[in-house]
Amino acid sequence: MAEQRALEDLRDVGGKPDGVVVRDGLGVGVAVGLSGFAFGVTSAGSGLTVVQTCALSLLVFTGASQFALVGALAAGGSPLTAAAGAFFLGVRNAFYGLRLSQVLSPTRAVRPLAAQWVIDETAAVALAQPTRRSARIGFLVTGLSLYVLWNLTTLLGALGAEALGDTDAWGIDAAGPAVFLALLAPMLKSATERAVAGLAVVLGLGLLPVLPAGVPVLVAALAAPVVLWADGRRRGDVRKGAL
Repeated sequence: MAEQRALEDLRDVGGKPDGVVVRDGLGVGVAVGLSGFAFGVTSAGSGLTVVQTCALSLLVFTGASQFALVGALAAGGSPLTAAAGAFFLGVRNAFYGLRLSQVLSPTRAVRPLAAQWVIDETAAVALAQPTRRSARIGFLVTGLSLYVLWNLTTLLGALGAEALGDTDAWGIDAAGPAVFLALLAPMLKSATERAVAGLAVVLGLGLLPVLPAGVPVLVAALAAPVVLWADGRRRGDVRKGAL
């Protein structure tokens, strides 16, 4: 036990000041949390009630999956297909959780609560920290500020859409896809990631006229294994050529 504590103390040497970590976490939480307004508008415009919209943000709390779900429902897809698309988008959070559990080392009692906040933004802030202490602070501040603001703006957006009536007539229905793309674009850093996104767009839009609503999103998920397979073949050919 003494050796383990000593190692943990060493990990906390040279960390960022707590104030800097709090500032970074709040910056991400506020910037992304305001997007909940667009989700509330989109969800209410797709036919969900205010209660259903708020329940999605409270219980699901992963923006990409929420937008995918209401987008598929708005396009006329079945609830099962819409939920499947949202599920596949949300699976990535499980992989974040595996890494964060090692970095944060939460107690068993805290893990179920922390799991609700395992999303792109909290993972990015926490994993960018040099020490366990700063990672925990970053995760907590980002998760808390984003969760509170996302749910508050979701409620405001849903109430606003309900008051406006037909959101299509105001053009507000475009806010959801626009925010979704804004959240996705910064994540596409490598050529492989951009290739996956590009192929997914081609598959999704190309199959939209011929497949039931919601199904093109599921087919577009095949872009990842296809691009990774092609990239593996290319790397293998390069190695053989080098030999």
